Amino acid sequence: MKKQDIDDLRELIEFLKQHQVAEFDVDRGDLKIRLKFNPPESGTASLSDLARLLRTAPQSVAQAAAAATEAASGSGSAGAAADSAADPDAGLHLVKSPIVGTFYGSPSPGAAPFVAPGDHVEKGQVIGIIEAMKLMNEIEADVSGEVVKCLVSNGQAIEFGQPLYSIRSA
Repeated sequence: MKKQDIDDLRELIEFLKQHQVAEFDVDRGDLKIRLKFNPPESGTASLSDLARLLRTAPQSVAQAAAAATEAASGSGSAGAAADSAADPDAGLHLVKSPIVGTFYGSPSPGAAPFVAPGDHVEKGQVIGIIEAMKLMNEIEADVSGEVVKCLVSNGQAIEFGQPLYSIRSA
């Protein structure tokens, strides 16, 4: 690579980091570049932070937080069973967008959609299209099952990793 190419690549990497792009691919003839960045560390609280918070909180708040922590850890099986019964979407598989672009649910304007809620799909079946840089990218189901819900609308701009469909696996 030429020095100018390396400088351009460094500039591109800085741009991608600045705009928090997770993945980037470019393929130009014999030059192929794939950049994949690790997500930044989130500011999640650790158990020691939670313990410190509980020590300094008023007694009634501390008891409520301890009960919530116990239910979340699965110790309270009755509470966990009630949560799963109350959430009908629990256990659904989400088909997520592999790229940034514009979502289309049908092959052309006015045509029937690829899939609708209640339809059965097979793994590998085309369920939508994402247009990115004037290229139409087919989105395939990555599991077989029943389409429960389309989570985006036709013509909607979508982000990388955004859920598109929820599917109940067969």
